[in-house]
Amino acid sequence: MGKERVGQEIEFASNGEEARGYLSLPASGRGPGVIVIQEWWGLVPHIRDVCDRLAREGFVALAPDLYRGESTDDPDVASRLMMDLEIPRAARDLDAAVEVLLNHDAVDGAKVGAMGFCMGGQLALFAATRNRRIGAVGDFYGIHPNVTLDLAGLEAAVLGIFAERDAYATPDAVRKLESELRAAGKRVHFSIYPGVDHAFFNETRPDVYDATAATRAWSELLAFLRAELG
Repeated sequence: MGKERVGQEIEFASNGEEARGYLSLPASGRGPGVIVIQEWWGLVPHIRDVCDRLAREGFVALAPDLYRGESTDDPDVASRLMMDLEIPRAARDLDAAVEVLLNHDAVDGAKVGAMGFCMGGQLALFAATRNRRIGAVGDFYGIHPNVTLDLAGLEAAVLGIFAERDAYATPDAVRKLESELRAAGKRVHFSIYPGVDHAFFNETRPDVYDATAATRAWSELLAFLRAELG
């Protein structure tokens, strides 16, 4: 994308601890709030860029740093960081991030969106099962082996963006999750994009990035967030 950063690093309280994140505000000054949740790499420039892109589309976007300062571009380190992530603490940080947005003067509405990629996609869905102030979930090829979903608590609509050639969130696993959501009476729209791989949205990953699919997914996400959050 190569555009100048429009957001800023912030600190906020999370259950008596200090958490950090990246917050981007729209030029209009106000808009719906969206939590953006990292991949297993951490709060890297790609995630900050997604926040900035959302801000340019009129949203107030906050990416909490769930690794508390750690990030990597090494897959082995990323795998360790993901598996070592304390899910209860991550849940508290996500709840605190929701609180930050809803208490922010720039945020319109009584609910926020939550979206994420890979690990973050699963955590976005997880956060919404626990927090009814999340009114929309964007799950990009979400996977995390240590996250169990209790769908009874889910009130948000769910948009799922997945990849046909994904070896992590496989098409069979995606169809199973969609079936479970529908059986639980949830509002859900899943798309499995043909011919693309896991992380196809990440332009910093030229080995898997697909510009055409990423553009389509972005448009689908924006329409969904606008419809659900106003």
